[in-house]
Amino acid sequence: MNTDFTVFLDRDGVINRRLPDGRFVRCWSEFEFLPGVQEAVRLLNENGIRVILVTNQRGISLGLYSEDDLLHLHKQMAAALRRHAAKLNGIYYCPHAEGACACRKPGIGLFEQAFRDFGEAAPSRSVVVGDSLSDMQAAQKLGSMKVLIGSIDRTMQSKARATRIHIDFVADSLLSAVQRYILPTHGRKSSKKL
Repeated sequence: MNTDFTVFLDRDGVINRRLPDGRFVRCWSEFEFLPGVQEAVRLLNENGIRVILVTNQRGISLGLYSEDDLLHLHKQMAAALRRHAAKLNGIYYCPHAEGACACRKPGIGLFEQAFRDFGEAAPSRSVVVGDSLSDMQAAQKLGSMKVLIGSIDRTMQSKARATRIHIDFVADSLLSAVQRYILPTHGRKSSKKL
């Protein structure tokens, strides 16, 4: 792959539907792709854009599921994406409790590991797509473009202002973000570059 651009995706709320009441997705039977995700990842792949999943999974530290359970879920997720001619170039996860590590978002440890693993990747040529302020804070620390999936309510607006986070784009889905913001600027047919 000859790519100079990377899209980092959060998982819950971007790739798959969040469970109600803040419950954790613990196994494949609880996992449900959000509409258009497979197409969005495929479009990124077809445009030579590296796609990396970066996800906090503190349910492991809480004993709600094991690391093996998570790896099995991610293996099934990757297989389901492949059936739609879509693939992730890497999957990075933090199994730790809040405040116990440097890798948990809004920390940037997982991103730094990805940059080490993919030597041609760089924060200035990356976009972080997430559905939470912690995703946007990580992107801000990296100096990467920030795309929020969902809507900015008053609480998030005030938190973003208080932490001086400027969200570059807001989209209602990953597919919308890819079609409206990422490909027009960074796709193969785009004349614009970062």
